[in-house]
Amino acid sequence: MVIGALLATFLAAQPSAHAQKATDRSKQKKVAESERADLRQKLNTLKRSIDKTETAKSYAADALAKSEEAISDAKRTLSDLAQEQRQTEAKLNDLSKQQAALQKIVETQQNQLAKLLREQYIAGNEDRIKLLLSGDNPNRINRELQYMGYVSRAQATLIESLRANLQAIEENQAEVQNAKQELDEIATEARDQHAILQKEKAQRATLLAQLSNKLTAQRKEAGNIERDERRLSSLVDKLAVLIQEQRKAEAAAAEKRRQEQAARAKAAREKRLAQAKTRTTPDNRASNGKISNPDAIEDDEPPAKSMGRNELTPDASVQDGVFAALRGRLHLPVRGDLTAKFGSKRGDGPSWKGLFIRAAEGTDVKAVAAGRVVFAEWLRGFGNLIIVDHGSQYMTIYGNNQSVLKHAGDTVKAGDIIANTGNSGGNEQSGLYFEMRHQGRAFDPLGWVTIR
Repeated sequence: MVIGALLATFLAAQPSAHAQKATDRSKQKKVAESERADLRQKLNTLKRSIDKTETAKSYAADALAKSEEAISDAKRTLSDLAQEQRQTEAKLNDLSKQQAALQKIVETQQNQLAKLLREQYIAGNEDRIKLLLSGDNPNRINRELQYMGYVSRAQATLIESLRANLQAIEENQAEVQNAKQELDEIATEARDQHAILQKEKAQRATLLAQLSNKLTAQRKEAGNIERDERRLSSLVDKLAVLIQEQRKAEAAAAEKRRQEQAARAKAAREKRLAQAKTRTTPDNRASNGKISNPDAIEDDEPPAKSMGRNELTPDASVQDGVFAALRGRLHLPVRGDLTAKFGSKRGDGPSWKGLFIRAAEGTDVKAVAAGRVVFAEWLRGFGNLIIVDHGSQYMTIYGNNQSVLKHAGDTVKAGDIIANTGNSGGNEQSGLYFEMRHQGRAFDPLGWVTIR
């Protein structure tokens, strides 16, 4: 009973549980949305500069643009939420395992502490002063003092460890609660996005039925096809310019940071050298009056913090020369029927600049190689379009998608799902339009891929 009271007193002294905190997810989401909004504004400006030379206002596919973009956005958001849900559930599972392990450790430590307190209580809780004044055998007193010191140190260590573990349990419980709140948020957002998706799909179906005849007629006009191809070529060229400009800016900034860091390091070495000379006495001064190895003095300045990377800046996954080495080893981005090949005639219009792979609506589209998404928006003639930069001025283009599942600025690996097939942009068939370009010029993808 006494031991229980002692333990209760100890536990009552622990800090109170963490107050329930708001989820970090909402804060991170706001930051990500702000960054994406900035990039989207830049890409929209680029699109407007491409479209401003066109005076046609009656292209039927434009009436579908808003609905097709909304469908793509809703499916992309659902994909993002599903990924978040998987990550949060994994985190929750890890936290539950950590909680169980901590509980076992705490129970063991509480038992150990109870045992120490019980032994101390049974021993009469003699203090050192009483023991020294007892007049007992000095050897026994010395042994008892050593034992008491050992017990005190063990007890203090155990109490400190127990407090730390109890604190860890409280923090773990707060994280578990935070993760559960995040899952609730994700579930609510997923329901909302699913409702939006169904509404937009119904709206698009109605519009498509109304515009069917007009779309069919416009698709057969060679002039429209040529304008669409020029629009895509202009977009690719301007994206290439943006990427190159950003590369130069990043290289210049990196060189400037390198020079500034070198200058700071040199100044720090000179300062330390001067201080070392000042402190040197005649007894320990070198014969030539100099420090033997001034370059060995370390720089105490922290390294310059790297600047944030723009979303259009290639990273290690898109280094020059990497993509070219993959020739003949790439796989087509989607499984389906190849109904149009590069260079074949397109009715009365120009030749195909890429491939059209017919596939059921919603089929996964995969990146053919590692790279960075530089465009993920709707474009007249190509619907929901995604463009991936692979470095060395190589780009792959994926058009007519029902939805694009990545954002501009995202890094992708070979085989990552980046879109779902559809017939956006006024295409008759559901499938994927796929192009490969180098230095802005389209070339035959079949010379680069293996057919599975």
